[in-house]
Amino acid sequence: MPTVQVPPQQPVDRALALAQTVPVMRRALIPFVIVTVILLTATLLDLWLGEPSVEKVVTPVVVYQALVHHITGNPAWKPLVPWADNIVWQIRLPRAFGAVLVGGLLALVGAAFQSLLMNPLADPYTVGVASGAGMGSVAVILLGGSAWLGGYAQTFAAFICGLGAVWLVYRLSQVRGRTSPHTFLLAGTVVGAFFWSLIPLMVMLGSQAGENRQARILAALFGSLEAVGWRHALLLATVGIAGALVLWRLASELDLMAFGEETALHLGVDTQRFRLKVLSAGTLLTAAAVAAAGVIAFVGFVAPHVARRLVGPAHRRLLPCSALIGATMLVVSDTVARVWLHDVPVGVVTSLFGIPLYAALLRKSSNGRSV
Repeated sequence: MPTVQVPPQQPVDRALALAQTVPVMRRALIPFVIVTVILLTATLLDLWLGEPSVEKVVTPVVVYQALVHHITGNPAWKPLVPWADNIVWQIRLPRAFGAVLVGGLLALVGAAFQSLLMNPLADPYTVGVASGAGMGSVAVILLGGSAWLGGYAQTFAAFICGLGAVWLVYRLSQVRGRTSPHTFLLAGTVVGAFFWSLIPLMVMLGSQAGENRQARILAALFGSLEAVGWRHALLLATVGIAGALVLWRLASELDLMAFGEETALHLGVDTQRFRLKVLSAGTLLTAAAVAAAGVIAFVGFVAPHVARRLVGPAHRRLLPCSALIGATMLVVSDTVARVWLHDVPVGVVTSLFGIPLYAALLRKSSNGRSV
């Protein structure tokens, strides 16, 4: 009697899995498109809006002409007013590009840290990385060494001090040779408070060194994009691509860590080594952002929460969506600070946005509800 062979089910299973995945991908694509359109619109408005006397000359048509002229190299598109072209291309565009990069990098780090530490209140600011990096950047300004190492001394010092802050937090949070996410966050708060307690000393020393140096120290402490040029933007782009690729490759492990360290261990994740990789990449990205724009709080905290509501917790979608939302937040905040608030530090505006949400999430956590 001939045997009946049952056809393999793998092609059928793959087809069913693909059929279930396509609607999910489509639903996730819509928020990406919407946020990208908002980001592009906000960036173009940032290039156009300014003081009323300047806005009469730097019109949307002039902005378009300047962009086309420099991108294509066609002299026929050069704006008729030379200083208007200079304002768009040399001042506003690198500042807007820097805002996109800084906001995106801080949001990336915030999303990674929240999953790594299994705490929705974690971000570069609360775990001590930003304060350590800010301390290194301010120390270079205070010593008058901004031109050292080819102009990259602030970035290097911010990374070293940020890495030192992370190492200190890591050592303080170890219990019997293992690191607890809860104690890590508490240690980060303590270390961050220590670095921030040095702020009055930095300001006083800066005032004795001269008004210009004091203004730069205040900009580094409270966050400002005023001094961001093409050099800072290119450095941010280079460091950002490298760090973002590292976090992207660790997205699957971040998904597992969100279920708890024990679950990740049982599924083959070397949690201690993995934690060091994420912390190192996050420190590098935070240091680059702090060296360029100073300490800007709450972007790395707010953006991942908004992204998680839009695209879910899977990090392949969460990380890029968080970066887009963080970039949009900082571009809008910088426009508000520059145009309507007489160029106050952009960190002040992001704090006004972030503190109410932080308080709401903290209240939810204290009530035992999921955030």
